[in-house]
Amino acid sequence: MSIEIIKYPLSTEKSIRKMESDNTLVFIVEKKSNKNEIKKAIEELYGAKVLTVNTLITHNNKKKAYVKFSNETPAIDIATKIGLM
Repeated sequence: MSIEIIKYPLSTEKSIRKMESDNTLVFIVEKKSNKNEIKKAIEELYGAKVLTVNTLITHNNKKKAYVKFSNETPAIDIATKIGLM
């Protein structure tokens, strides 16, 4: 289930800054998914505690999810684990 919801992480300059400053990672997700489904999928995939999920539909019709992690799980550790860093 979680594999269909989360498509891929974004590694743009802006998303790297969000990771360092706000403990947040940015993912491209399935457009029909809601915030609760995204939260469950991230927690299931990476075994990390998610605090909040904010979503945005981009101009090219993709859905971005800004996933803020709790202080116990630094976003940089997850980024290293999935090969962003």
